[in-house]
Amino acid sequence: MTSRETQVPTVAKEEKAKPLPFRYQFAAGAVAGISEIVARYPLDVVKTRIQLQHGKSIDGHGYSGVLDCFRKIIKNEGVARLYRGITAPILMEVPKRAIKFSSNDTFAPLYQRLFNAPSLTQPLAILTGASAGATESLVVVPFELLKIRLQDKTSASRYSGLLDCLVKVVRHEGPLALYNGFEATLWRHIVWNAGYFGCIFQVRAQLPQPESSQNPKVQKMVNDLAAGFVGGVVGTTFNTPLDVVKSRIQSVAKVEGVRAKYEWAWPSLAVVAREEGFMALYKGYVAKILRFGPGGGVLLVVYSAVLEMFENVV
Repeated sequence: MTSRETQVPTVAKEEKAKPLPFRYQFAAGAVAGISEIVARYPLDVVKTRIQLQHGKSIDGHGYSGVLDCFRKIIKNEGVARLYRGITAPILMEVPKRAIKFSSNDTFAPLYQRLFNAPSLTQPLAILTGASAGATESLVVVPFELLKIRLQDKTSASRYSGLLDCLVKVVRHEGPLALYNGFEATLWRHIVWNAGYFGCIFQVRAQLPQPESSQNPKVQKMVNDLAAGFVGGVVGTTFNTPLDVVKSRIQSVAKVEGVRAKYEWAWPSLAVVAREEGFMALYKGYVAKILRFGPGGGVLLVVYSAVLEMFENVV
């Protein structure tokens, strides 16, 4: 979910006097993001189902864990259900990456000048990531809401597909309903990106530099996988509670005159913890780790490979 080395175009600029134009970063990020989504989207469906489940699985109803959720979805709804709603995140990927890269590229030098830092430091990497996460939230919220509605077992039958879901949400709830859960999504992306970028900055500093290795390309790939994995795990660990309440907020259609149980992120965290226990805030955590741990590494490796390909042909 990032730039050249998931550290933003700034890292690339420090390594090269003339980095590739933004359009190549844009294309490489889109390819990397779509590759990660297609490979790991079923885990996102499972994660959402578990997060939307209130309480524990009783007498075979509900899901007791990741494997149980996979088994029941495939048995009762078919394999295709594991890819229900994938159109929304695929369509979201290009603008999401574009905003992430451009905002990272803008915030990094801005903060360096603001704090008189000659180069990017870990605190600045965290601040830059958090700022980029806040910016990309503006784009992802409508797509996330439609994805959640299509993934939720209780509401999926109301919609025949992405376009039908969009039309019905706008018609019955109003255009602004597409931004239900914006505040929770904002916090989720701020926390994830801060943890992700901050960890990647630190992990990369501890790993052998590719230039000093006998096989720089292999070392670069290993570094990408390791840094992306650690960053993905840390970012996911910090932001899962916010992801749980975001899913709850976006899954329920707003009814005029009826106050929703979940409306704002931080009060909703308290409601879930009080009614279901603290561990309920980590529902779907295993599925998220299985996706965003390896997924963080996949993003870096694919992004770097595509960018390197562009460097060789431009």
